[in-house]
Parts: sequence; structure tokens; C-alpha cells
Amino acid sequence: MPVASLDEIHGKIGQSLGASAWIEVGQARIDAFADATDDHQFIHVDPALARQTPFGGTIAHGFLSLSLLSRMAADVMILPDTTKMAVNYGLDRVRFLAPVGAGKRVRGHFTLDAAEEKGPGQLLLRHTVTVEIEGEDKPALTAQWLGLIIT
Repeated sequence: MPVASLDEIHGKIGQSLGASAWIEVGQARIDAFADATDDHQFIHVDPALARQTPFGGTIAHGFLSLSLLSRMAADVMILPDTTKMAVNYGLDRVRFLAPVGAGKRVRGHFTLDAAEEKGPGQLLLRHTVTVEIEGEDKPALTAQWLGLIIT
């Protein structure tokens, strides 16, 4: 992840940090996620049956799309140059807006909303993230993501 001083991070509040690289959401990834979560609903893992639905084929689990935020963040989220550890602090207002079809590519757009001192050596960062689906008008999801940085 890119690093910056605390002053530079505070100066980025309210600004777009950019977009991550594209990530392909292929059927093998969807199947592996289904195995990891024991969610084998046919719309995710059975291409023949899924073709008969309004989706026209298999789609990624919403939680799979959400789980890719960690990989996307590595490209654009800015951490203080004094970071010892960063941990996921949670999510607010997650909305799944459009299905991600098998074989589609997604990327995350990150905006830094806030950087709040939680206590000595603790910085809470809040980002708004929108996950774009390549070639689609509607995003896959939006979320407010919280990360606790230990400095």
C-alpha cells in the first residue's frame, strides 16, 4: 500500500484516492468461494441452471465481491509511514447493487472520508468504496469501510 505522512493523509480527506487494478472474477474463483463458505446455490455454481435465470449465467456471491476489497485496497489506500499494523475495523452501509457475472472484471474506487484519532497510536480511516464492473453502468457494490491503523 502507498504510504504518506499523517499530514498528507489528513490533506486527502474528501478526495478520491483512485482506482485499483482490475480483478477477474472467473468461475474457478466463484467455485472456490462457494467451497470456502458452503454456499453452493445454483446461481453461483451451476452454469446450465443459471443460464435459465434473469442473470443469464452464474454470478459471484455478493460477499465474494466484498471480500476482494482487501486486494483492491493494496493498490490505492494510503497508510501512515509509521504504520505498525492495520486491521479491518468493519463496514457501514454495504449495498449490493448489481450482480457480477462469471468472467467479468471488477475494480475498486476509493475515497478517503475521514481520518480520526481513536487513541494514542490509533488512527481510524473511513473510506467510501465503489466496486465497478467493467463494461457495466451500475456498480457491483458500495460500502463505507473502516480500518484501524496502529502506529
